[in-house]
Amino acid sequence: MPCYVTHLEGAIDGAILAAGQLQTMHKDRPLWVRYDLTAVAKAFTKEMLRDREPTLWRYRELLPVTDDQQIISLGEGMSPLLACPRLGTHLGLSDLWIKDESQLPTGSFKSRGMALAITMAHGFGVKRVALPSAGNAGGAAAAYSARAGMEAFVFMPADTPMINQYECVTGGAKTFVANGLINDCGRIVREGKDRMGWFDLSTLKEPYRIEGKKTMGLELAEQFNWELPDVILYPTGGGTGLIGMWKAFHELASMGWLASDKRPRMVSVQSEGCCPIVTAFNKGDRFAELHQNAATIASGIRVPAAVGDFMILDAVRESRGCAVSVEESRIRDWMQTAMSHEGIAVCPEAAACVGAIEKLTATGWIKPNERVVIFNTGAAQKYVEAITNKPRSIDLQQPIDWDAIEAV
Repeated sequence: MPCYVTHLEGAIDGAILAAGQLQTMHKDRPLWVRYDLTAVAKAFTKEMLRDREPTLWRYRELLPVTDDQQIISLGEGMSPLLACPRLGTHLGLSDLWIKDESQLPTGSFKSRGMALAITMAHGFGVKRVALPSAGNAGGAAAAYSARAGMEAFVFMPADTPMINQYECVTGGAKTFVANGLINDCGRIVREGKDRMGWFDLSTLKEPYRIEGKKTMGLELAEQFNWELPDVILYPTGGGTGLIGMWKAFHELASMGWLASDKRPRMVSVQSEGCCPIVTAFNKGDRFAELHQNAATIASGIRVPAAVGDFMILDAVRESRGCAVSVEESRIRDWMQTAMSHEGIAVCPEAAACVGAIEKLTATGWIKPNERVVIFNTGAAQKYVEAITNKPRSIDLQQPIDWDAIEAV
Protein backbone atom coordinates (compact mmCIF):
# COMPACT_ATOMS: atom_id res chain seq x y z
CA MET A 1 0.00 0.00 0.00
CA PRO A 2 1.39 3.44 -0.85
CA CYS A 3 2.46 5.89 1.84
CA TYR A 4 0.89 9.34 1.60
CA VAL A 5 3.30 11.22 3.88
CA THR A 6 4.67 14.31 2.14
CA HIS A 7 6.95 15.79 4.81
CA LEU A 8 7.48 16.55 8.48
CA GLU A 9 6.73 20.02 9.81
CA GLY A 10 8.17 21.90 12.76
CA ALA A 11 5.29 22.54 15.16
CA ILE A 12 6.91 25.72 16.45
CA ASP A 13 7.58 27.46 13.13
CA GLY A 14 6.29 25.40 10.21
CA ALA A 15 9.75 24.42 8.96
CA ILE A 16 9.74 21.59 6.39
CA LEU A 17 11.82 18.48 7.13
CA ALA A 18 12.28 15.27 5.16
CA ALA A 19 10.08 12.33 6.15
CA GLY A 20 12.23 9.56 4.73
CA GLN A 21 14.89 9.65 7.42
CA LEU A 22 15.15 9.39 11.18
CA GLN A 23 14.08 12.67 12.80
CA THR A 24 13.71 13.83 16.37
CA MET A 25 12.77 17.49 16.98
CA HIS A 26 13.23 20.89 15.38
CA LYS A 27 14.45 23.78 17.55
CA ASP A 28 13.87 21.51 20.56
CA ARG A 29 10.17 21.28 19.75
CA PRO A 30 8.03 18.48 18.24
CA LEU A 31 7.31 17.66 14.61
CA TRP A 32 4.04 17.07 12.77
CA VAL A 33 3.66 14.33 10.16
CA ARG A 34 1.90 15.77 7.09
CA TYR A 35 0.01 13.86 4.39
CA ASP A 36 -1.32 14.49 0.89
CA LEU A 37 -4.89 14.43 2.15
CA THR A 38 -6.32 15.10 -1.30
CA ALA A 39 -4.68 11.92 -2.56
CA VAL A 40 -5.77 10.02 0.55
CA ALA A 41 -9.38 11.10 0.03
CA LYS A 42 -9.29 9.83 -3.56
CA ALA A 43 -7.77 6.47 -2.62
CA PHE A 44 -9.50 5.83 0.71
CA THR A 45 -13.24 5.81 1.40
CA LYS A 46 -15.33 5.17 4.48
CA GLU A 47 -16.87 2.19 2.73
CA MET A 48 -13.46 0.52 2.53
CA LEU A 49 -13.36 0.30 6.32
CA ARG A 50 -16.24 -2.19 6.39
CA ASP A 51 -14.03 -5.04 5.21
CA ARG A 52 -10.97 -4.22 7.31
CA GLU A 53 -9.94 -5.79 10.58
CA PRO A 54 -10.93 -3.76 13.68
CA THR A 55 -7.41 -2.59 14.55
CA LEU A 56 -5.70 0.78 14.45
CA TRP A 57 -4.03 -0.34 11.21
CA ARG A 58 -7.40 -0.08 9.45
CA TYR A 59 -6.49 3.60 8.96
CA ARG A 60 -3.32 2.64 7.11
CA GLU A 61 -3.59 5.49 4.55
CA LEU A 62 -3.44 8.02 7.39
CA LEU A 63 -0.40 6.41 9.01
CA PRO A 64 3.28 6.93 8.13
CA VAL A 65 4.30 3.31 7.48
CA THR A 66 6.15 2.84 4.19
CA ASP A 67 6.48 -0.96 4.28
CA ASP A 68 3.68 -3.08 5.71
CA GLN A 69 6.14 -5.90 6.36
CA GLN A 70 7.88 -3.65 8.90
CA ILE A 71 4.80 -3.17 11.09
CA ILE A 72 5.36 -4.11 14.74
CA SER A 73 2.03 -5.11 16.22
CA LEU A 74 0.57 -6.86 19.24
CA GLY A 75 -2.94 -6.85 17.76
CA GLU A 76 -4.10 -3.35 18.66
CA GLY A 77 -7.87 -3.69 18.42
CA MET A 78 -10.36 -0.83 18.35
CA SER A 79 -11.10 0.08 21.96
CA PRO A 80 -14.79 -0.09 22.94
CA LEU A 81 -16.89 3.05 23.22
CA LEU A 82 -19.24 2.40 26.13
CA ALA A 83 -22.44 4.27 26.98
CA CYS A 84 -22.51 5.15 30.70
CA PRO A 85 -26.11 6.00 31.60
CA ARG A 86 -25.88 5.39 35.35
CA LEU A 87 -22.69 7.38 35.80
CA GLY A 88 -24.15 10.03 33.51
CA THR A 89 -27.28 10.32 35.65
CA HIS A 90 -25.11 10.58 38.76
CA LEU A 91 -23.19 13.45 37.12
CA GLY A 92 -26.26 15.15 35.65
CA LEU A 93 -25.63 14.10 32.04
CA SER A 94 -27.94 12.27 29.63
CA ASP A 95 -25.33 11.24 27.04
CA LEU A 96 -22.06 10.20 28.71
CA TRP A 97 -19.60 7.73 27.17
CA ILE A 98 -16.25 6.22 28.12
CA LYS A 99 -13.79 5.08 25.47
CA ASP A 100 -11.98 2.28 27.25
CA GLU A 101 -8.31 2.21 26.24
CA SER A 102 -7.53 -0.26 29.03
CA GLN A 103 -8.45 -3.09 26.65
CA LEU A 104 -5.46 -2.52 24.38
CA PRO A 105 -2.54 -5.04 24.40
CA THR A 106 -0.47 -3.42 27.16
CA GLY A 107 -3.47 -2.29 29.22
CA SER A 108 -3.38 1.35 28.19
CA PHE A 109 -3.56 3.81 25.31
CA LYS A 110 0.24 3.76 25.21
CA SER A 111 -0.03 0.70 22.96
CA ARG A 112 -1.12 3.00 20.14
CA GLY A 113 1.80 5.40 20.31
CA MET A 114 4.42 2.74 20.84
CA ALA A 115 3.12 0.58 18.00
CA LEU A 116 3.84 3.45 15.60
CA ALA A 117 6.99 4.77 17.28
CA ILE A 118 8.65 1.35 17.41
CA THR A 119 7.44 0.43 13.93
CA MET A 120 9.01 3.56 12.46
CA ALA A 121 12.22 3.36 14.53
CA HIS A 122 12.62 -0.28 13.54
CA GLY A 123 12.07 0.64 9.90
CA PHE A 124 14.82 3.25 10.14
CA GLY A 125 17.22 0.65 11.54
CA VAL A 126 17.22 1.71 15.20
CA LYS A 127 18.52 -1.05 17.47
CA ARG A 128 18.39 0.60 20.89
CA VAL A 129 15.80 2.97 22.40
CA ALA A 130 15.44 4.77 25.72
CA LEU A 131 12.75 6.79 27.43
CA PRO A 132 11.63 8.17 30.78
CA SER A 133 8.30 6.91 32.07
CA ALA A 134 6.20 7.42 35.18
CA GLY A 135 3.72 4.74 34.20
CA ASN A 136 2.32 2.90 31.21
CA ALA A 137 4.63 4.19 28.47
CA GLY A 138 7.54 2.20 29.87
CA GLY A 139 5.65 -1.08 29.81
CA ALA A 140 4.43 -0.45 26.28
CA ALA A 141 7.93 0.45 25.11
CA ALA A 142 9.29 -2.72 26.67
CA ALA A 143 6.62 -4.87 25.01
CA TYR A 144 6.89 -3.39 21.52
CA SER A 145 10.69 -3.29 21.63
CA ALA A 146 10.69 -6.98 22.56
CA ARG A 147 8.31 -7.66 19.69
CA ALA A 148 10.70 -5.88 17.32
CA GLY A 149 13.85 -7.47 18.74
CA MET A 150 15.15 -4.10 19.87
CA GLU A 151 16.95 -3.18 23.08
CA ALA A 152 15.04 -0.86 25.43
CA PHE A 153 16.15 1.21 28.43
CA VAL A 154 13.48 2.68 30.73
CA PHE A 155 14.13 5.23 33.48
CA MET A 156 11.36 5.69 36.04
CA PRO A 157 10.75 7.82 39.14
CA ALA A 158 11.05 5.64 42.23
CA ASP A 159 7.37 6.17 43.09
CA THR A 160 6.13 4.87 39.73
CA PRO A 161 3.40 2.24 40.35
CA MET A 162 5.06 -1.10 41.04
CA ILE A 163 3.13 -2.96 38.34
CA ASN A 164 4.50 -0.54 35.75
CA GLN A 165 8.01 -1.19 37.05
CA TYR A 166 7.52 -4.95 37.01
CA GLU A 167 6.10 -5.05 33.49
CA CYS A 168 9.11 -3.14 32.15
CA VAL A 169 11.55 -5.59 33.71
CA THR A 170 9.48 -8.62 32.72
CA GLY A 171 9.19 -7.26 29.18
CA GLY A 172 12.96 -7.33 28.88
CA ALA A 173 13.67 -3.62 29.18
CA LYS A 174 16.73 -2.56 31.16
CA THR A 175 14.81 -0.69 33.83
CA PHE A 176 16.10 1.81 36.37
CA VAL A 177 14.35 3.83 39.07
CA ALA A 178 15.61 7.25 40.18
CA ASN A 179 14.83 9.45 43.17
CA GLY A 180 13.24 12.24 41.14
CA LEU A 181 10.44 13.09 38.71
CA ILE A 182 9.91 12.15 35.08
CA ASN A 183 11.75 15.25 33.86
CA ASP A 184 14.79 14.11 35.89
CA CYS A 185 14.58 10.73 34.16
CA GLY A 186 14.33 12.55 30.85
CA ARG A 187 17.60 14.29 31.63
CA ILE A 188 19.28 10.89 32.07
CA VAL A 189 18.06 9.86 28.61
CA ARG A 190 19.35 13.09 27.05
CA GLU A 191 22.73 12.92 28.77
CA GLY A 192 23.22 9.27 27.84
CA LYS A 193 22.42 9.64 24.15
CA ASP A 194 25.99 9.99 22.85
CA ARG A 195 27.52 7.55 25.33
CA MET A 196 24.88 4.84 24.92
CA GLY A 197 23.91 5.40 21.30
CA TRP A 198 20.19 5.06 21.92
CA PHE A 199 17.28 6.73 20.15
CA ASP A 200 15.25 8.99 22.44
CA LEU A 201 11.69 7.65 22.50
CA SER A 202 10.43 10.29 24.95
CA THR A 203 6.98 11.81 24.51
CA LEU A 204 6.91 14.05 21.41
CA LYS A 205 10.67 13.81 20.92
CA GLU A 206 10.02 11.74 17.82
CA PRO A 207 7.10 12.44 15.45
CA TYR A 208 5.28 9.13 15.31
CA ARG A 209 3.72 8.54 18.72
CA ILE A 210 1.25 11.30 17.80
CA GLU A 211 0.25 9.31 14.74
CA GLY A 212 -0.52 6.26 16.85
CA LYS A 213 -2.45 8.29 19.40
CA LYS A 214 -4.48 10.09 16.74
CA THR A 215 -6.17 6.77 15.94
CA MET A 216 -8.21 7.35 19.12
CA GLY A 217 -9.83 10.26 17.30
CA LEU A 218 -10.25 8.31 14.06
CA GLU A 219 -11.93 5.45 15.93
CA LEU A 220 -14.15 7.78 17.93
CA ALA A 221 -15.39 9.46 14.75
CA GLU A 222 -16.10 6.12 13.11
CA GLN A 223 -17.83 4.70 16.19
CA PHE A 224 -20.14 7.75 16.31
CA ASN A 225 -20.84 7.40 12.57
CA TRP A 226 -18.64 10.43 11.75
CA GLU A 227 -20.52 12.81 14.05
CA LEU A 228 -18.14 14.07 16.74
CA PRO A 229 -19.26 14.57 20.37
CA ASP A 230 -19.75 17.93 22.02
CA VAL A 231 -17.06 17.56 24.69
CA ILE A 232 -14.00 15.32 25.14
CA LEU A 233 -12.30 15.18 28.54
CA TYR A 234 -8.74 13.99 28.36
CA PRO A 235 -6.29 13.45 31.25
CA THR A 236 -3.21 15.40 30.27
CA GLY A 237 0.41 14.67 31.07
CA GLY A 238 2.56 14.90 27.95
CA GLY A 239 -0.63 15.53 26.00
CA THR A 240 0.10 13.38 22.95
CA GLY A 241 -3.39 11.89 22.92
CA LEU A 242 -5.19 15.23 23.00
CA ILE A 243 -2.88 16.67 20.35
CA GLY A 244 -3.21 13.57 18.19
CA MET A 245 -7.00 13.52 18.32
CA TRP A 246 -7.27 17.18 17.36
CA LYS A 247 -4.96 16.45 14.42
CA ALA A 248 -7.16 13.49 13.44
CA PHE A 249 -10.28 15.65 13.40
CA HIS A 250 -8.58 18.18 11.11
CA GLU A 251 -7.48 15.43 8.74
CA LEU A 252 -10.95 13.89 8.61
CA ALA A 253 -12.50 17.29 7.95
CA SER A 254 -10.02 17.95 5.13
CA MET A 255 -11.02 14.64 3.56
CA GLY A 256 -14.73 15.45 3.83
CA TRP A 257 -15.45 12.50 6.11
CA LEU A 258 -17.20 14.28 8.98
CA ALA A 259 -20.98 14.50 9.02
CA SER A 260 -20.96 18.13 10.15
CA ASP A 261 -18.66 21.04 10.93
CA LYS A 262 -19.04 20.46 14.69
CA ARG A 263 -15.84 19.86 16.61
CA PRO A 264 -15.58 18.74 20.24
CA ARG A 265 -14.57 21.18 22.91
CA MET A 266 -11.36 19.61 24.20
CA VAL A 267 -10.85 19.64 27.98
CA SER A 268 -7.35 19.13 29.32
CA VAL A 269 -7.69 17.59 32.79
CA GLN A 270 -4.97 17.64 35.44
CA SER A 271 -4.66 17.20 39.19
CA GLU A 272 -4.03 20.16 41.45
CA GLY A 273 -0.88 18.27 42.42
CA CYS A 274 0.55 18.76 38.92
CA CYS A 275 -1.23 21.26 36.67
CA PRO A 276 1.20 23.26 34.49
CA ILE A 277 -1.18 23.27 31.49
CA VAL A 278 -4.09 24.53 33.59
CA THR A 279 -1.94 27.30 35.06
CA ALA A 280 -0.79 28.42 31.60
CA PHE A 281 -4.34 28.27 30.22
CA ASN A 282 -5.70 30.41 33.05
CA LYS A 283 -2.91 32.95 32.60
CA GLY A 284 -3.43 33.13 28.84
CA ASP A 285 0.10 31.89 28.16
CA ARG A 286 1.05 29.75 25.17
CA PHE A 287 3.88 27.98 27.03
CA ALA A 288 3.70 26.39 30.47
CA GLU A 289 6.12 26.84 33.34
CA LEU A 290 7.59 23.92 35.26
CA HIS A 291 5.24 22.78 38.03
CA GLN A 292 7.32 22.59 41.18
CA ASN A 293 7.04 19.62 43.55
CA ALA A 294 4.63 17.72 41.30
CA ALA A 295 2.72 15.00 43.17
CA THR A 296 -0.35 12.95 42.22
CA ILE A 297 -1.45 9.33 42.42
CA ALA A 298 -2.44 9.67 38.76
CA SER A 299 1.11 8.95 37.63
CA GLY A 300 0.31 9.33 33.94
CA ILE A 301 -0.44 13.03 34.38
CA ARG A 302 2.45 13.71 36.75
CA VAL A 303 4.41 15.59 34.07
CA PRO A 304 5.78 18.88 35.47
CA ALA A 305 6.89 20.17 32.05
CA ALA A 306 5.58 18.98 28.68
CA VAL A 307 7.64 19.57 25.54
CA GLY A 308 4.37 19.88 23.60
CA ASP A 309 2.79 22.37 26.01
CA PHE A 310 2.00 24.92 23.30
CA MET A 311 0.47 22.21 21.09
CA ILE A 312 -1.88 21.17 23.90
CA LEU A 313 -2.86 24.76 24.64
CA ASP A 314 -3.31 25.59 20.96
CA ALA A 315 -5.68 22.62 20.50
CA VAL A 316 -7.68 23.44 23.63
CA ARG A 317 -8.13 27.08 22.63
CA GLU A 318 -8.84 26.35 18.99
CA SER A 319 -11.57 23.92 20.06
CA ARG A 320 -13.11 26.51 22.43
CA GLY A 321 -12.29 24.10 25.22
CA CYS A 322 -10.64 24.62 28.59
CA ALA A 323 -8.06 23.23 31.02
CA VAL A 324 -9.25 22.12 34.45
CA SER A 325 -7.52 20.91 37.59
CA VAL A 326 -9.29 18.76 40.17
CA GLU A 327 -8.76 17.98 43.84
CA GLU A 328 -6.03 15.41 44.32
CA SER A 329 -7.65 14.11 47.52
CA ARG A 330 -10.82 13.04 45.68
CA ILE A 331 -9.30 11.01 42.81
CA ARG A 332 -9.73 7.69 44.64
CA ASP A 333 -13.38 8.52 45.33
CA TRP A 334 -14.01 9.26 41.66
CA MET A 335 -12.42 5.94 40.72
CA GLN A 336 -14.84 4.20 43.07
CA THR A 337 -17.78 6.20 41.73
CA ALA A 338 -17.09 5.35 38.09
CA MET A 339 -16.31 1.69 38.68
CA SER A 340 -19.27 1.05 40.96
CA HIS A 341 -21.73 2.73 38.59
CA GLU A 342 -20.54 1.19 35.30
CA GLY A 343 -18.15 -1.69 36.03
CA ILE A 344 -15.40 -0.09 33.95
CA ALA A 345 -11.93 -0.36 35.51
CA VAL A 346 -11.22 3.37 35.50
CA CYS A 347 -7.64 4.50 36.15
CA PRO A 348 -6.82 7.49 38.37
CA GLU A 349 -6.22 9.70 35.33
CA ALA A 350 -9.70 8.99 33.95
CA ALA A 351 -11.13 9.42 37.45
CA ALA A 352 -9.79 12.97 37.38
CA CYS A 353 -12.00 13.50 34.32
CA VAL A 354 -15.02 12.42 36.37
CA GLY A 355 -14.09 15.16 38.82
CA ALA A 356 -13.74 17.64 35.97
CA ILE A 357 -17.28 16.82 34.83
CA GLU A 358 -18.56 17.56 38.33
CA LYS A 359 -16.80 20.92 38.18
CA LEU A 360 -17.88 21.86 34.65
CA THR A 361 -21.52 20.80 35.00
CA ALA A 362 -21.80 22.81 38.22
CA THR A 363 -20.80 25.97 36.36
CA GLY A 364 -22.95 25.19 33.32
CA TRP A 365 -19.93 24.90 31.01
CA ILE A 366 -21.13 21.37 30.14
CA LYS A 367 -24.88 21.22 29.47
CA PRO A 368 -26.97 18.25 30.69
CA ASN A 369 -27.93 17.08 27.19
CA GLU A 370 -24.50 17.36 25.55
CA ARG A 371 -22.69 14.28 24.31
CA VAL A 372 -19.62 13.91 26.53
CA VAL A 373 -16.74 11.44 26.20
CA ILE A 374 -14.12 10.49 28.81
CA PHE A 375 -11.03 8.57 27.77
CA ASN A 376 -10.08 5.84 30.21
CA THR A 377 -6.39 5.76 29.35
CA GLY A 378 -5.41 2.69 31.35
CA ALA A 379 -6.58 -0.22 33.48
CA ALA A 380 -7.27 0.40 37.16
CA GLN A 381 -5.57 -2.91 37.96
CA LYS A 382 -2.22 -1.34 37.12
CA TYR A 383 -2.60 1.17 39.98
CA VAL A 384 -2.85 -0.99 43.09
CA GLU A 385 -1.34 1.82 45.16
CA ALA A 386 -4.32 4.01 44.27
CA ILE A 387 -6.92 1.45 45.34
CA THR A 388 -7.38 1.50 49.12
CA ASN A 389 -10.87 0.06 49.55
CA LYS A 390 -10.73 -3.39 51.13
CA PRO A 391 -13.36 -6.12 51.49
CA ARG A 392 -14.97 -6.83 54.84
CA SER A 393 -13.97 -9.91 56.79
CA ILE A 394 -15.98 -12.93 57.86
CA ASP A 395 -14.82 -15.04 60.81
CA LEU A 396 -15.70 -18.63 59.95
CA GLN A 397 -15.27 -19.57 63.61
CA GLN A 398 -18.42 -17.55 64.36
CA PRO A 399 -22.01 -17.83 63.05
CA ILE A 400 -22.49 -15.85 59.83
CA ASP A 401 -24.16 -12.53 60.56
CA TRP A 402 -26.58 -12.26 57.64
CA ASP A 403 -28.07 -9.02 58.96
CA ALA A 404 -24.63 -7.40 58.82
CA ILE A 405 -24.06 -8.72 55.30
CA GLU A 406 -27.41 -7.41 54.09
CA ALA A 407 -26.80 -4.02 55.72
CA VAL A 408 -23.57 -3.38 53.79
